Amino acid sequence: MRPILTRVYALAEMMAASCLVIIAALVLLQVMGRIADGTLKFLGFEAVGFLVPSLAEIAGFLLVGASFLALASTLRHAVHIRVSLAISHAPAGLRKVMETLVLVLGLALIGYFSWYAVLLSLDSYQFNELSFGIIPIPLWIPQAVMALGLIVFAVSILDDLIVQLSGGTPSYVLAEQGKGIEGAD
Repeated sequence: MRPILTRVYALAEMMAASCLVIIAALVLLQVMGRIADGTLKFLGFEAVGFLVPSLAEIAGFLLVGASFLALASTLRHAVHIRVSLAISHAPAGLRKVMETLVLVLGLALIGYFSWYAVLLSLDSYQFNELSFGIIPIPLWIPQAVMALGLIVFAVSILDDLIVQLSGGTPSYVLAEQGKGIEGAD
């Protein structure tokens, strides 16, 4: 099961990175079009008026995708903001209880968000809701990506909870230890 989960987390991470690359490419395309129009005007020609339609909206949707698809990976690599001041000074037994409690609460919260993100996406699909930009984009698409990111995040928290309950060390603690972060032992 571990290889499958590792691949799922890596795939979500690659999808998040792809969203950022697409944003950069679209913005670069828009900038190059403006430079081309400026150059044409400077040379006395009529500007073409090049633009990437709905760029801000598409970039926003891609940013949502990048943010939500990266959640599991950032947890597993210990790059989420995590306040461990109280837990770092607790005895080992209490620390294990606190970590378990946080994982259970986190799973409940992310499970709740995941459930309602899926319902939101299904609702948008059912009612054929579209964005208001130049290019009408079905809203269920970015909402489904958001829901997918939340589901993968919930699975990663469940994964760490199972590891914790079976006496192992959660992935984010191992990552913190590898980075030499205080209180991660």
